[in-house]
Amino acid sequence: MQYDDPSFAATLVAWQKEHGRHDLPWQNTRDAYLVWLSEIMLQQTQVSAVLGYYARFLERFPTLASLAAAPVEDVMAQWAGLGYYTRARNLHKCAQRVMAEYGGAFPSDPALLAELPGIGRSTAAAIAAFSAGRRAAIMDGNVKRVFARVFGIDSYPGERKTEEAMWARAEALAPAEGIEAYTQGLMDMGATLCTRSSPACERCPMQARCVAFATGRTAELPVRKPKKATPEKFAHMLLLADRGQVLLEQRPATGIWGGLLSLPELAGHGALADDAAAVAAPADAAVAAAVSPFGAMESLERLLPVVHVFTHYKLHIHPLLVTLSSRAALAGEARYQWLDAAALPAAALPAPIKKLLLDLLGERTQARMF
Repeated sequence: MQYDDPSFAATLVAWQKEHGRHDLPWQNTRDAYLVWLSEIMLQQTQVSAVLGYYARFLERFPTLASLAAAPVEDVMAQWAGLGYYTRARNLHKCAQRVMAEYGGAFPSDPALLAELPGIGRSTAAAIAAFSAGRRAAIMDGNVKRVFARVFGIDSYPGERKTEEAMWARAEALAPAEGIEAYTQGLMDMGATLCTRSSPACERCPMQARCVAFATGRTAELPVRKPKKATPEKFAHMLLLADRGQVLLEQRPATGIWGGLLSLPELAGHGALADDAAAVAAPADAAVAAAVSPFGAMESLERLLPVVHVFTHYKLHIHPLLVTLSSRAALAGEARYQWLDAAALPAAALPAPIKKLLLDLLGERTQARMF
């Protein structure tokens, strides 16, 4: 099937040059480090959420070399709150790989870029296009939405056959010249005009050729993934307070909140039982036993639960506020640490855990906890 259409690229490039975004902090540069960092941060994250993190990250790590040389804990701390934490770990690994294998200069070949940690095919194409002017096709959520509507693709983009066809179309449509404006135009159109809801069709340069607009199906395309019930889980988290400090645990490098500090848990994330009351009320003896490696429990208060929604499930966090009558040494328990309450705002904590602790800190600064 023939997908090439030079007029599509020409229309998009002309629109982008006049109406697209030109003043984002990572634009107007060929510095591959700046381009790469922005592309990783923008994976599954909106521009508005990235702006502040991007600026702060560069203040702390102004060069690829400084990022590669930093402890991973420092990288995670700068990333905390941005979500999808595997990106931060891969960012650090990628920096070290580029320093070791390419002398600190990112390759311009999309195929080589795609082999680096955390990059992948579409992100590699964007980096190559923006930093080196290489002709390469991107395929993110914005592009899928634009293609589905403009070309009337009425099958779910996540299906392998549909996605492969979209990739073939993307590669055929990519122009030999002006790839930077074309690539940015696809991103801008999806982000500012061809949005998920209430697309601005009246301002879209593709309106005359858009199948979804012509057939009144902009609300139906792209075809949505069949819905599944969101699983719900729970976790009892120990909030141990003693002498103005809170006990934190370093989570494993992989999995939920990988590599971040968090509150110790009684038994991980379990499936939410039908009897929610039983889930929310572990026996005092069970809590005391869980606390015993850290000290003798003096008091226990069950705080109101906090709900956090991940991509694949909803977690009901049940905080158990415990004060100690005596503290045990943490010998041989390197993954645990006592952290001063004043250090919590800058700590590498998951966003819901940091909010829980800071809210509690605000409420109880003068009380027994802090």
